[in-house]
Amino acid sequence: MIRPPPPPRPPPPDDGGSPAELRPEPADVPHGSLLSRVGSAEWNLLTDEAGWSGELYQILGRDPATPALTLDELPSLVLDEDRPGLTAMVTDCLVDARPIDGEFRVVRPDGRVRTVHMMGEPVLGGDGSTASMWAVLRDVSELRRSQRTVRESRDSLQLHRRQTRAEQRLAVELHEAVLPSGRGALRLPYRGPGTLELAARHLPSGNDTLLGGDWYDALELSDGDTLLSVGDLTGHGVGVTSGMTMLLGAVRGMAMAGAQPGHLMSLLNQLLDATVQPALGSAVCCRYRPATRTLTWAQAGHPAPLLYRDGTGCVLSAPDGVLLGATSGAGYGQAEVTLEPGDLLLLHTDGLVPGRWGSPRSGEAENGGGTDSLDRLLGLAPRFGTAGTAQDCLRAVVEEFGENGREDEACVLIARVSEQVSE
Repeated sequence: MIRPPPPPRPPPPDDGGSPAELRPEPADVPHGSLLSRVGSAEWNLLTDEAGWSGELYQILGRDPATPALTLDELPSLVLDEDRPGLTAMVTDCLVDARPIDGEFRVVRPDGRVRTVHMMGEPVLGGDGSTASMWAVLRDVSELRRSQRTVRESRDSLQLHRRQTRAEQRLAVELHEAVLPSGRGALRLPYRGPGTLELAARHLPSGNDTLLGGDWYDALELSDGDTLLSVGDLTGHGVGVTSGMTMLLGAVRGMAMAGAQPGHLMSLLNQLLDATVQPALGSAVCCRYRPATRTLTWAQAGHPAPLLYRDGTGCVLSAPDGVLLGATSGAGYGQAEVTLEPGDLLLLHTDGLVPGRWGSPRSGEAENGGGTDSLDRLLGLAPRFGTAGTAQDCLRAVVEEFGENGREDEACVLIARVSEQVSE
């Protein structure tokens, strides 16, 4: 005798408390609700009859007035590539009495494809053979779509993280390859009167991923002059670091060709204006002649150099100069100052003293952060006066402002005029 299949869901209470039979979907069950996505079916192998719940008709998009499909007819609703899997599940259930637990996709009469999860078991007759099969079918299309979206989002996020790490490594390698190490003592020119003792450092931001376009440079030119420059290309990432590399190479090449600082800034502005990717940058460029201790310099939207002499510090009066890449055909002024033995120059990018140049960052206008930082920097003059080397002066700056944890990266370049002839 064939036993009835278990109900697909807990039945509503009725007069006798008997199990609910397969019946059409109640009129008050809205389409798309959880109940409408679970249906049940039974296939009688002895009579070749099939019974479907109303919910199953709705899932498969078929008219409840039409006969339920038999097990032989059911694959006609299934996508071609999923039919072998359904056939194998049904065969294992009927022949080997194995439970069914699998998914397949069906094509509804309206052309929409739905994913159906099927769970079922064989019902054995008195002789032990399979007499019928019952199954619960659930429309899991939205669930699988959501899972696929989550999986694709996770894969996309992982790919983005890998790309970000690769770009960060490349940016770091470019930065380290282009910038001098800044850890050892350097004297330019190497011999003669009026030489400069140099020390420099790149100070990273508190966020390791925000490696930007700050640079510093010191180079002995072919005519015996010394080039000093610091600058900042706006933005962060490998593209900005690559642009900084191009800009620094241009500064070196034009200075070596004899371009004076004001004209050099005009050429850099033309270079940025002609790049495919719009970019803005700031820079200060100095050309130092050791024979006369003359410093000629120009700036493009950048903090002016600080001059320390006889225990006090001051900001050099800046010639005209707008940001690089901001205005086509912009002109740049040039200033000149004569240095004395023992004088110390400090060049830096704006990450060291936030808000000193241009508009202060958020919150700094109210608390005077930029002014306070500049005062602290100028207040290092007594320590510079007693420092033994340029490296000691740089160490004092780092101790005052910290080597890490700042909002933006910064570069510091210190040049001290030698008080004796270098041998």
